[in-house]
Amino acid sequence: MSSKRLFGTAGVRGRYLKEVGPEIFLYLSATIATYLKARKSVVGGDGRLTTPLLKNSVIAGLLASGSDVIDVGLVPLPVLAWSTRYLKRDLGIYVTASHNPPHDNGLKAFYGTGMEILEEDESKIEELYLSKKWVFVDWDAVGALTSATHIIEEYIADLLSRLCTENKKNRIRVLIDTANGAASLVTPRVLSELGAQVLTLNSNVDGRFPGRHPEPRPDVLEPLLPIARELGVDAFLAHDGDGDRLAVLSPTKGFVKQDRIIALLAKEILSEKRGTVVVSIDVGNAVKEVVEMAGGKLAITKLGATHTGILKYPDTVMTAEPWKLIDPGWGAWVDGVYQAAFLTKLMIERSSNIDTLLKDIPDYPQARISIEVPKELKEEVYESLKTKLLEWRTPDSEILTVDGLRVNYVDKSWLLVRKSGTEPKIRIYGESISYDDLKNKVNELVIEANKILKKHGLKEVRVDGKIIP
Repeated sequence: MSSKRLFGTAGVRGRYLKEVGPEIFLYLSATIATYLKARKSVVGGDGRLTTPLLKNSVIAGLLASGSDVIDVGLVPLPVLAWSTRYLKRDLGIYVTASHNPPHDNGLKAFYGTGMEILEEDESKIEELYLSKKWVFVDWDAVGALTSATHIIEEYIADLLSRLCTENKKNRIRVLIDTANGAASLVTPRVLSELGAQVLTLNSNVDGRFPGRHPEPRPDVLEPLLPIARELGVDAFLAHDGDGDRLAVLSPTKGFVKQDRIIALLAKEILSEKRGTVVVSIDVGNAVKEVVEMAGGKLAITKLGATHTGILKYPDTVMTAEPWKLIDPGWGAWVDGVYQAAFLTKLMIERSSNIDTLLKDIPDYPQARISIEVPKELKEEVYESLKTKLLEWRTPDSEILTVDGLRVNYVDKSWLLVRKSGTEPKIRIYGESISYDDLKNKVNELVIEANKILKKHGLKEVRVDGKIIP
């Protein structure tokens, strides 16, 4: 088990007042500034009810450490990351719990380049925090606070200058569901400026997420497909709570597997420039086949760490994990707004709907399942599922331990089990040529987890996610 107690796969995240709160954020932000020697910082946050309070705690900690702070207010996560570089800051901190339930919150920290801080720095920051070695400066050295309410306008202008469309006559129709999140303020405007006819769902910011669960999973979004069909749109796009993630649905065919979107983006980017495509451990065959066919190289990393590929592979042309894209030509951060704009630009310029764009991208049955597991049982359930995967291997199977345990079988199927770094859940991911084979194996893993949980007295075992043919 990791020695880290605060940072998970995606920054700090947890239940408000139980795992995160004002005092923690005050001292943690001061510690981050102390460690990075940040004299200039920028702070922003999502639309959660607790974000204004926690953002003020972050600002207080930074000011107390002697860092000047620019508050950009309520913005999507990509705008904060972009503004860290644009405003020439040493540090950016964004208050969010991304796709977690409304009672959670957290924070992410970014270097001056806009890149999320690396795991080794998180570990050192945590050591300083736990030993209470943050530094508060005297009264005449505290930081100054200013605001930049114009930042969204400047982000949009910069993004449009990079992705401007050559032909705005092709008025494709896009439905965008912004999950009552911070991207409501940005993505619809960007897509409209590109030349699309934009229709919106859940586009008012509300930290209770009344429209739907903020995680853009298939089981959350597919009930909304009748709306997309009735509206006759060319694509249905959906964000999470802070706008770093993007899900894509076809009005006719349903949820588009993330692998196929990653493969499509890789194909487009590699057509302009050869290099390495860095993807997370849970990405499958479609990406591998497309990258190889396009003359690129594929590198595998752990979930939540694809940004490290930019440092490890100098020729990186893109990094991705399900829902998340980094295009180093745009910036070193995950940007769901940019991803939505990229796909919309392709549809406009080629007079295509999302199905036409994807017609040459491979499609395999895939599972993305989460089992809710109390923290104290996570390790036991995880070890049991690992044992099950290894029982099914053959001498020719490939075993990957970059993040959790993944077994690649000789028939092109694969299964991965890992402990979530953001929620009390065990993740099961997999792919196969045969839907039935995949379904049977995943069901066996779920049954195995259920046995352990029920042995410990849990009467109801919560499973979410879906196996998509």
